Amino acid sequence: MPDTPDPNAMPEKPVTLLAFDFGTGQIGVAVGQSLTGSANPLTVLKARDGIPNWEQIAGLLAEWQPDQLLVGLPLNMDGSESAFCQRARKFARRLNGRFGLKVAMVDERLSTFEAKGQSKNHARRRTGSYQQSPVDDLAAVIILNTWLSDPSLAQAP
Repeated sequence: MPDTPDPNAMPEKPVTLLAFDFGTGQIGVAVGQSLTGSANPLTVLKARDGIPNWEQIAGLLAEWQPDQLLVGLPLNMDGSESAFCQRARKFARRLNGRFGLKVAMVDERLSTFEAKGQSKNHARRRTGSYQQSPVDDLAAVIILNTWLSDPSLAQAP
């Protein structure tokens, strides 16, 4: 019987990915490439109670032509699902339903904390307020880098 390929294994052909750090007020977006193993912040989208401007997302998808989308899964520190996980999963399913692209969830524990730490050492952050200078796009980079380092950690929405 032939071996079944691991759906979470690093793809054989290079893929472009968009990663989303989902939030109720804003959603960070990053772009990455499996060939180079790189990820870069793109933008922070405004959202109303977790609902983005879907046309903005469609524009990003048209521009970057990703092969796959990633959404951060906000697990508790002990690995259990937080109350917010359901909302992030719903956002991921909506991405899949609207755009027909493969979507995977990636553990995002401490991604915002790490992004805030990175931004303090980064010239890009010019104010003391994360509301005025959000780090959600940097958190999306961390989510994407987590997947790039080990795609087998991803799970279905």
